[in-house]
Amino acid sequence: MSAGAQARGWQGQSRRRSPRFHLNAPVDVTVLRSGIPEAMPGRCLNLGERGVAGVIAGELVPGEIVGVELRLPALSDSLRTRARVCYQDKLRCGLEFLGLSAQQRAAIGEWAERTKAKIEAEQDVAESDAKDRAGIESEWTKQLPEKEPMRPRRKRGVRLWGVLVLLISFAGAAVLWWQWNRGWKQLESGLKGEQTSAQAASVQVPAEVMQKLLVHRVEPVYPPEAKKQGLEGVIALDVFVGRDGTVVSMHALNGPDILARAAMDALRWWHFEPYRVNGEPAAVETTLAVEFKR
Repeated sequence: MSAGAQARGWQGQSRRRSPRFHLNAPVDVTVLRSGIPEAMPGRCLNLGERGVAGVIAGELVPGEIVGVELRLPALSDSLRTRARVCYQDKLRCGLEFLGLSAQQRAAIGEWAERTKAKIEAEQDVAESDAKDRAGIESEWTKQLPEKEPMRPRRKRGVRLWGVLVLLISFAGAAVLWWQWNRGWKQLESGLKGEQTSAQAASVQVPAEVMQKLLVHRVEPVYPPEAKKQGLEGVIALDVFVGRDGTVVSMHALNGPDILARAAMDALRWWHFEPYRVNGEPAAVETTLAVEFKR
């Protein structure tokens, strides 16, 4: 789906094909632009097996492929996957999951069952879509009380009331911003801790074994500058894969920087079936190779 193939906001009836559950939790969206990953913090509004809706602090383009990471309450592991941007209207957006594994779908069902998450009714879906079309920037902002018509004998009182409402709204916005920053910092610290623990407890697995577990592969883009310079060869990378099969971190072991960056840009989107030790998913360390040949 190209960026111009879809309107900025969905104008028709709801296209959801599976239940959506209400969810208020931090979400991290990563988009790759000009070979540079850009992270955007956000907040989930609802979640289902096919996608997620939320408020994202950044601009996304319909049809764009992004990385999504969120932590489900009551579960220890984070949900990491790729998604397509279905729509964005100001800060509100909808994402459709791509290649969600059976284990990840089961995790969503387990979370919904454990937390007794509330399912969005059809009326809620219709109202949500209507809000999208209207361009609501955030579901966190509460509507201000409606002012009564000004009366000639109460002009001064109405003005004071308006100032008071304005001050309250500014205070509320400051509190929301503080909560946003605190939640995002907690998410960042949690992700860093997960990466460190995954690397410390990782199991060494041969490359040929991991290749058999590969379920989603993104081919690297041969940089035009490298072609002009006649650069080619095989880039070897030391890769850490989490228990859910997503690539946690990596670093190149050889080759020119321009080819190493291109290889890492592709590998960050690879997804594997979880490697199991005694029947349990385990974090692993392996060496993978990407070839660039003119």
